[in-house]
Amino acid sequence: MLRQEVEQRGVIPFSRFMEVALYCPKLGYYERGAGQVGRHGDFHTNVSVGGVFGELLAWQFAEWLEALGPGPLHLVEAGAHDGQLAHDILNWLAVHRPALLGRVVYWLIEPSVDRQNYQRLKLKDFSHFTAWSSGWKEIPQCRLRGVIFSNELLDAFPVHRLAWNKMVRRWEEWGVGIEKDHFVWRPMADAADWTMRLVEAGFELPIELLEVLSDGFVLELSPPAAEWWSAAARSLEAGKLMTIDYGFTSLEFLDPGRAAGTLRSYHRHHLQPDVLANPGGQDITAHVNFTALERAGQRAGLRTEEWVDQPRFLMRIASGAIHAGMTGLRGGAGEGARGRQLQTLTHPEHLGRAFRVLVQGRA
Repeated sequence: MLRQEVEQRGVIPFSRFMEVALYCPKLGYYERGAGQVGRHGDFHTNVSVGGVFGELLAWQFAEWLEALGPGPLHLVEAGAHDGQLAHDILNWLAVHRPALLGRVVYWLIEPSVDRQNYQRLKLKDFSHFTAWSSGWKEIPQCRLRGVIFSNELLDAFPVHRLAWNKMVRRWEEWGVGIEKDHFVWRPMADAADWTMRLVEAGFELPIELLEVLSDGFVLELSPPAAEWWSAAARSLEAGKLMTIDYGFTSLEFLDPGRAAGTLRSYHRHHLQPDVLANPGGQDITAHVNFTALERAGQRAGLRTEEWVDQPRFLMRIASGAIHAGMTGLRGGAGEGARGRQLQTLTHPEHLGRAFRVLVQGRA
């Protein structure tokens, strides 16, 4: 499919290549069913570490939900993968906050019909509390009161790959062509002006910086990620909008050590040398621009309440949860499997190194 499209058009935007490689029905990387996550897959996630991650989120969500007062409430998870995180959260609520759970509808936003089916099977015991939507347009017209969240979702949104051309002093988009039956990087023929998109994403680059920016410096731009965040923010009448992912502020993207950009591809836990090779057979990700998300939320009327790394976020929750009576979370010697899970989630040599948390809210 990709070869045919490239042959017809000559060069296609990388965002289109990434979209097809990851999400093409039946063939895309995330459409091939289970098996990508965990020891025998291509990468580890917070959820694959064990149930503690979901338990901590459930405790925090319960605190946020109860603060909204009486009436119906919503939990909305986007990109629920196989439904394991939803299961962990719902199970904790059923055991520890059953009255609260009785007021909650847990929405899963999932455009893939196949993945919806996996999730329904995983969550069959919670069918009275769950509902599905393929996108924001199918969410009930009533404004949401509760928590909208994603975990390791936005890094897989398609990106445009821009490179600074020092000679002509402009950002140029690089797309995907084909040469000798291999996909290769090619400049896009059109001369689109990316200035406004870059400014919206937080890249207000002064002349002085552009003068010293190295030729070929790469930035990835994901308008769909900011648009998704904006749609979520507009849907929230009261509560929190939260994401956990790896990424940077716009200023951090400009570090000279990141001149080649953040686009990466993984297979069997190994970084792959060619992002364009084996489409549909390897993961493709790019770091999230949290500045773009924060600005999108603020334009929709949300207030930034928390912007921290994952260790601080989870340890703050764990401290409150332990004080409230949850056990086995201290992570010290002899604390058992749940403590070791928390260590993995927060230790800088494991998942604690890369992930960050953005929380915005509306009272």
